[in-house]
Amino acid sequence: MGGGEVKYDRNSELKAFDETKIGVKGLVDSGIPKVPRIFIQPPESFLQFPTAATAGDDTRFVFPTIDLTGSRQDPFRRRETVDQVRQASESWGFFQVINHGVPTTVLKQMLDGVHRFYDQDEEDRKKLYTRDVKKTFRHNTNFDLYSAPAAQWRDSFYCNMAPVPPKPEDLPQVCRDIMVVYSDHVMQLGLDVFESMSEGLGLSRSHLKDMDCAEGLAILGHYYPACPEPDLTVGAPKHADNDFFTVLLQDHMGGLQVLHKGHWVNVPPNPEALVINIGDLLQLITNDKFRSVEHRVVANRVGPRVSVASFFTTGMTPTGKVYEPIKQLLSEDEPPKYRETTVSDYTTFYTKKGLDGTSALLHFRI
Repeated sequence: MGGGEVKYDRNSELKAFDETKIGVKGLVDSGIPKVPRIFIQPPESFLQFPTAATAGDDTRFVFPTIDLTGSRQDPFRRRETVDQVRQASESWGFFQVINHGVPTTVLKQMLDGVHRFYDQDEEDRKKLYTRDVKKTFRHNTNFDLYSAPAAQWRDSFYCNMAPVPPKPEDLPQVCRDIMVVYSDHVMQLGLDVFESMSEGLGLSRSHLKDMDCAEGLAILGHYYPACPEPDLTVGAPKHADNDFFTVLLQDHMGGLQVLHKGHWVNVPPNPEALVINIGDLLQLITNDKFRSVEHRVVANRVGPRVSVASFFTTGMTPTGKVYEPIKQLLSEDEPPKYRETTVSDYTTFYTKKGLDGTSALLHFRI
């Protein structure tokens, strides 16, 4: 071939895209007919695991749903839900809760708030587009844009809500009030779930709370635009979360899949339910009793899909608190499998590594 092919300079294409500050939404709004090269995933990443057929009699792939009705008042119901939480945390690392106490109106308003943020004028969104981790509220495309093997078809905003709540002026006016209300509800639900998990591990009800697992809370608002070539890219690649656990609110669109028994299992979209998944830090302190399981979001021709992930973590905020496998869960037969770490050290390692398809936990294994 005459002249040879011009070498693909990936980094300068990433930089050029990032500097537009318009995000994936801006690309889609401009009417692009094809997925730009920076978003094309390595083909082998699609071939690793089959997607489970969830119809029929195969009960292996029925996603766990836990009804929290009466679990605070009725001792029998409480034992039942603690057992269900324990089983799901051990075998799936994922479950969804219904009748969880967060009003449906609050869930709907939170999803509406994310839509309002992304539907505002492009110039207003651009002003908040940043990679400066010191900023209280940040909006960008992929935290690991420059380190991941390929870019992901989604934009996100991120804000730490606890232990230090943001100043009102640091939050965008279009979703400010609902972010505060929603995070208060999620914190309450999270404390209840931590209690059930503590009991499920055979520990005192307040054990995980007393370890400050619920000290930090970060909210991420994800926006997955419609994709012209969904077979070439993903909304989020195969990864596990780097927190204690995540509470996920998703709309009716679907697309979230969990890796279970060597298959991708679709998580049924239910805007009134909340999906809970174990994060790496909880797997570390429970010494592999509870599993931080890999999951992904597929791209779709139809969109946008919107979700809100609430991470129980203090993130990169430096605290002196050291986490290691809980002593009461160890024995001669069950020695510690992980070395100690702080949340900020774990988060820093995870963020630098990016979503490259491998588990950050391996780095901390003994």
